[in-house]
Amino acid sequence: MPASDADMAGADAVHIDIRRGNPTAEELAAVIAVVTEAYEREAADAVVEDAPLRSAWEVSARGIREPLRRDVAWGRFAG
Repeated sequence: MPASDADMAGADAVHIDIRRGNPTAEELAAVIAVVTEAYEREAADAVVEDAPLRSAWEVSARGIREPLRRDVAWGRFAG
């Protein structure tokens, strides 16, 4: 069932509660324009950076030594 224009407008409609005062339609339009512009600018700047690429050193580097072998006793504590 296709959505009507009224249903589409209701999904994107902005709801503003006026707590004090009696703003004019022009004042409300100005507030909506400023807040919308600030939101769109922030949303455009809020991008996730790509994961840092591994350098050639990280790719080619190997461990300095092999890991310790815990199964082999050492020194005079070998029992």
